Amino acid sequence: MAHYRSIFLSDVHLGTRGCQAESLLDFLRHNSCQQLYLVGDIIDLWRLKVRWYWPRSHNTVVQKVLRLARSGVIVRYVCGNHDPVYELLSDYVQNQGNALALGDIAILREAVHETADGKKLWVIHGDQFDAAMRYATWLIRMGDHGYTLLLWSNRLLQSAFRRLGLRRHWSLSAYIKYRVKKAVQFINDYEHLLAEETSRRGYAGVICGHIHHAEQKTIDGILYYNDGDWVESCTALVEHTDGRMEIIHWPIPLRFDQHVAA
Repeated sequence: MAHYRSIFLSDVHLGTRGCQAESLLDFLRHNSCQQLYLVGDIIDLWRLKVRWYWPRSHNTVVQKVLRLARSGVIVRYVCGNHDPVYELLSDYVQNQGNALALGDIAILREAVHETADGKKLWVIHGDQFDAAMRYATWLIRMGDHGYTLLLWSNRLLQSAFRRLGLRRHWSLSAYIKYRVKKAVQFINDYEHLLAEETSRRGYAGVICGHIHHAEQKTIDGILYYNDGDWVESCTALVEHTDGRMEIIHWPIPLRFDQHVAA
């Protein structure tokens, strides 16, 4: 088992058929940490309101995170646009400054993480910097249906890989998205908007999610980290004990088992 100072996960989308819950469980069994950040869209309340889908593996992910929190791992849940938990619970959970305490888990709109080498990083899901999210939510919801269709095609493809005994992950939806010129421009705009706001706030860098595109780079002197997702790419951002950051691409387990224990 590999041990890290911090692990950052986002865009798991529990409650959807596209969620790679088994891969995430496999990752959590083989990697431990002192701090776990859930950087938004962990539970997809959008999709659950339309149609209920909650297999045992999704429940096991929740149980695993709760057990990590009880065992002493510091767990912070930074809410996203698909899981506005902060707003839903603010009237019912004891307010502790900028955070809500739900058992052993802190629920926040955003957070600041200080690395082992002293860098202060802004942690935010990032939907606030998506112009379509702010001004054309209806368009996002329409696109969500098309995205769901692409993910259905992904599942067929991954099923074929497993029957062939291939332990790999290749996303059809990601392949299509990142070869569409407008999608590439959107990602570039999103990254630069976040970098600009991070600089304005005086942080060394930003850790985000939302666009399902894992990335680690420097933009105009600002460290930009996107931890990706567990729908298409199965990626996590980790902080080593010396403060070094790394994106990990986790392969789909060779065997899938909906009844596996955490």
